[in-house]
Amino acid sequence: PTPRESGSGTTVLENLGLPSTLPPHSTPMHEWFAQRGHAPFAFQLEVWQAMAQGRSGLLHANTGAGKTLAVFGGLLNLLLDAAVKAPTKHAPCVSVLWITPMRALAADSVKALQTPLAALMPHATLGLRTGDTPSAERARQDRRLPTVLVTTPESLCLLLTRENCAESLASLRAVVVDEWHELMGNKRGVQVQLALARLRQFCPQLLTWGMSATLGNSEQAMQFLQRQPGKNTSKTACAGPAPRLVIGKVDKTLIIDTIIPPEPGRYSWAGHLGARMVQPVADELRNSGTCLVFTNTRSQAEIWYQMLLDTAPELAGSIALHHGSLDKAVREWVEAELKAGRLRAVVATSSLDLGVDFLPVERVLQIGSAKGVARLMQRAGRSGHAPERSSRVSLVPTNTLELVEAAAAREAALAGKVEQRHSPHKPLDVLVQHLVTLALGGGFKAHAAYEEVTSAWAYCDLSQQEFDWALAFCVRGGDSLHSYPDYHRITADEHGIYRVSNPAVAKRHRLSIGTIVSDSTLKVQYQNGAVIGHMEEGFVARLKTGDCFVFAGKVLEFIRLAEMTAFVKRATKKRATVPTWQGGKMPLSSEMADAVLDLLERANAGQFASPEMLAARPMLETQARLSHIPGPHKLLVEQFTSKEGQHLFVYPFAGRQVHLGLVNLLAYRLARVVPRTFSMSVNDYGFELLCGEAFDVSTLLDRSIFDGDDLLADVLESLNSGELAQRRFREIARISGLVFSGFPGAPKSMKQLQASSSLFFEVFKKYDPNNLLLTQAEREVLSQELELRRMQAQLTRLKALPVDAVTLAYPSPLCLPLLAERLRETLSTEQLSDRLAKMLEQDMRLT
Repeated sequence: PTPRESGSGTTVLENLGLPSTLPPHSTPMHEWFAQRGHAPFAFQLEVWQAMAQGRSGLLHANTGAGKTLAVFGGLLNLLLDAAVKAPTKHAPCVSVLWITPMRALAADSVKALQTPLAALMPHATLGLRTGDTPSAERARQDRRLPTVLVTTPESLCLLLTRENCAESLASLRAVVVDEWHELMGNKRGVQVQLALARLRQFCPQLLTWGMSATLGNSEQAMQFLQRQPGKNTSKTACAGPAPRLVIGKVDKTLIIDTIIPPEPGRYSWAGHLGARMVQPVADELRNSGTCLVFTNTRSQAEIWYQMLLDTAPELAGSIALHHGSLDKAVREWVEAELKAGRLRAVVATSSLDLGVDFLPVERVLQIGSAKGVARLMQRAGRSGHAPERSSRVSLVPTNTLELVEAAAAREAALAGKVEQRHSPHKPLDVLVQHLVTLALGGGFKAHAAYEEVTSAWAYCDLSQQEFDWALAFCVRGGDSLHSYPDYHRITADEHGIYRVSNPAVAKRHRLSIGTIVSDSTLKVQYQNGAVIGHMEEGFVARLKTGDCFVFAGKVLEFIRLAEMTAFVKRATKKRATVPTWQGGKMPLSSEMADAVLDLLERANAGQFASPEMLAARPMLETQARLSHIPGPHKLLVEQFTSKEGQHLFVYPFAGRQVHLGLVNLLAYRLARVVPRTFSMSVNDYGFELLCGEAFDVSTLLDRSIFDGDDLLADVLESLNSGELAQRRFREIARISGLVFSGFPGAPKSMKQLQASSSLFFEVFKKYDPNNLLLTQAEREVLSQELELRRMQAQLTRLKALPVDAVTLAYPSPLCLPLLAERLRETLSTEQLSDRLAKMLEQDMRLT
């Protein structure tokens, strides 16, 4: 907390009708603040009041505003009041569960909670339980849980597998979910919803509070977290005090600027400005205080860390690298040095995105586009992490089009146009895993479990038939696995209580619990035994002895692979391959795309108000000269003929994933009239169709190709939907427990896991076609990989837009990135540069 006064010189307490000298009935947290010469913010008082009324809720406030003290302060008031009414000499039993999405954030939360807890409840205990918790500490917690336990969703679910979990958690008063926006949009959020439903059975009056910083649908986010009426429960039967949404409005300056490239150029393709921006970034690091340099991928972090050291060797020792593949000890050292202010800069990925408190950080640099408003604001909040300090983020464009994105991001962020996030809809793989957890944690009766599960928002419309199918799948493995005892995971006793009777099943389940499914990784280790980190198996499998690669900011030489470990040594060569990690291409959000189109429309009218748009002006004027500038009220379509054949470029500005579905759909519909073979490429702005023969585009020009009729059938036909569903099924098989990833120290390889999940997929398709996990795989392909709803909305929008058709004499600045995207798959960097240079030569002669 910091001193906070209004313009008239009155404190926040006085503004709320409370005198600045605290009355006798003030809460302990009021007094704790006053002892430090501070006063709580209005939104903190609002949270305390809601908790005193027994209300759950959600606190939505910007980063560094004081959310932790708001929620934990209200809980301390309740615990201290209960201690006065029922005094005891012993430490209170577990009363608060504090759930965080990341282990690093969990450790940081313990430090944040320790100060007020030690001051106000010195007899209370505070503990941490994550995958990194030592076994001795776990054993102590198993005997008696601490008063306040900070944990992760996976560790909480492990607690629920204990036979005596109902007894050990019976004293629970509240659960706090930190960074709820980070969890609610994925299966980990569903896991939290189900865990809360279980805890409410043990503690019917349980308070549930969420905390979030960047959300566009906070009211709905609160509902995702709170209890829903079960299928057999009326709303009045479970009605309690209505949950409270608290918006924390604290004046905090957000500065978003851009490091302008010295020569942005008239053309753009992915990454072409990257190396040119290293010197300006190095200059900024020299002249700024402590900085965080964010990249979107781990490979990009490795590249930029190396380039910065090459450009500014004097930064060696004061700049560090941080991403999720580095060894835990390395990451912890970087975090400690950053907090102590001994590092000038850290190049990081989303591993440092969330609410870990790094007070020395004065500025954030974002390499490339953040692709979303929420992500940009979240990263900006890592600087100036205190209520009265400003947060500053500087965008570093890696291509000229990202200058427009930078200006659009600033406008959208300052206007508060933050993306919405939604909970997944009844994922049955998570439900199957949860039913086995319930069976381990004391057992369950079917009708009670159905009522409990449907009180979680994600399953509020789960039918009895779907629940019965999931239960039967746990009991006998469905219609096709009933002959295999390993898939008879739970059984009902004579009282109808389902339990796990096989110790091997129990052990495998506890080792596999959770919904984080990533590609198999291998340990990277020096010959002398020092561990560097972990790398994806697919990359290591392509290495030969003597190959060099960049990892952890070092050039390493591969020696051998043994026992799931890649042994390496420091290399003497300077040139090396950079590892690639999955999930590197984040799609442009709808909010960002709309903001970009608005700026392009203004540019078309000759308005270049911001520094970014002035820098992008030569490129946009070249686009206008060779073609047209797209906008929100027209669909730009470009045609171009080259030696390769006929090119068609379409610019919906709907994001990479939607464009992937659209380009396949259009290719399918065009080839349905006259059979053709197409090559395709996509980016966030549009897509390209290339055919060696001329093809008819009249259905595109008259927009009939955008008809929404038979959309689902056409999408499934246009894609290799079976292959996509099979790939998605791999994740579902691992979450639902069909595939076991292996024991500690002996993990199964990715090839083994893929083979096992593919076998199950084929068996179910042939012998159990009504298996609901297959249906879920198809649904997730459409909703998550192709964003079918957003694609359907785009088709409706495109159907109504006039088509602005242009025949190109030379490639335009907008189509060149799509050409480069396709050529990049087959050409080396040098060859690609030569090809692009030849394409631009004619236009350069003209000007």
